[in-house]
This record gives sequence, C-alpha cells and structure tokens, in this order.
Amino acid sequence: MNDSEFDVLLLDFGGVCLVNPVELHSRAETVLGVAAGTFDWLGPVDPTTDPLWQEMVSGEGLTEREYWAQRAIDVGQAAGQTLDLRAYMTLLYDPPVSEMIRPEATAVVNAALAAGYGVSVLTNDMRAFHGQQWERNVEFLQLVDHIVDCSDTNILKPDPRAFQRAVDIINVDPGRVLFIDDQPINVDGANTFGLHGSWFDIANATDAWHDVADRLGIAP
Repeated sequence: MNDSEFDVLLLDFGGVCLVNPVELHSRAETVLGVAAGTFDWLGPVDPTTDPLWQEMVSGEGLTEREYWAQRAIDVGQAAGQTLDLRAYMTLLYDPPVSEMIRPEATAVVNAALAAGYGVSVLTNDMRAFHGQQWERNVEFLQLVDHIVDCSDTNILKPDPRAFQRAVDIINVDPGRVLFIDDQPINVDGANTFGLHGSWFDIANATDAWHDVADRLGIAP
C-alpha cells in the first residue's frame, strides 16, 4: 500500500464511471430517427444549455431521478413516442458495451486495486435505471469490491444513512475513504458525514480522473 491517508476509493457510478446520458445524445437521435442536434440540452457538460439541470443541481427543485424522468419524456416527445425513464436508459445503455465506461475509470480502478486500495461503488439509481441483469453484464463492475445501490432501500445520497450503509458494508472508517461524485450536493453530504468528498467534473472527465489518481498517489 502506498503511504496514503485513504484505504478505500468509493465511487459514484453514473457520470463518474459510466458516461452521462447527454454524452449519448447522438445515439438516441440515431436510434429514434430524429435529426442530429435535436437534443441540445447538455446537463453537466454545459449547464448553461440546460435550465432544468441547473434547477436540479441547486438542490431546491427536482431530484436527479426526477430530472432524468422528465428528460425521458422530452426525448420521447421529440420522436413522437412515449418513453419512461427505464425505456430511455435501455435505449441508451442496453446492451452495455465497454465504450460506455470511461477508460480512465478502468485504468485508475485497476491501479488502485494493484496498490492495495479497496474500491467500491455507491450509487443512487443504478438498479432503478438499468436493472440487476444489466448490472451483471457490466464487466467494469466485476472489478470492485462492493456495489452499494441506494435503489435497494430508496435512502439516497446525500442522506447520511446512505453513507452509513456504505461504510458499514465496506467495513471502513469514514475518515479513510475518498469519495467521488459528480453531484455537488452529494459531495457536501459526504463531507458532512465524515468522508473525504471530491467533486467530479463531467465536462473535464479525463482531468478529473487524473486528479483522483493524484489523490491516491498512483499512476494508472
């Protein structure tokens, strides 16, 4: 083990490891047969294009799950179809392919494991969005030690009970955990709970993963 202040890397999944739905707009447009550029709201990649995303991130309006449910409706309407959240996620991510996982995520996780760190996932919505069979088919998820999915309890980040459940399952001191999430509200909640929370900038995902590696003192 490197001489580090951390024992465990705890990762959000969607956006941090799995590419965000806005990064798959071209796939949605192709599958649905709508013109390129139809979906011009870019969420975390460019919040200025997406007032609904800004409302969600503020923590004063809708939840992330509600945001994506609304976007599923919007995408369906653009194609003259009715899409719910699960159907939208299936359209984008099923079947899962390796290109949907950020290559830097795989590289850093493998390097962290090789250096002796524990690596686990703490996600709010993976099974709610994709289902357990999809999860079993994602090779990246076979690398990690634990998958703590808040869909199982519906107690979601940033609720401190979600973080408590994670550290109980992993069996780790919160102060020895580096937690990575793309939602500022979750990072704030993690820090309040006692984890070392760090925000992941989806718009600069490669640099964000390099920062994670630097925090752990590893070279992927």
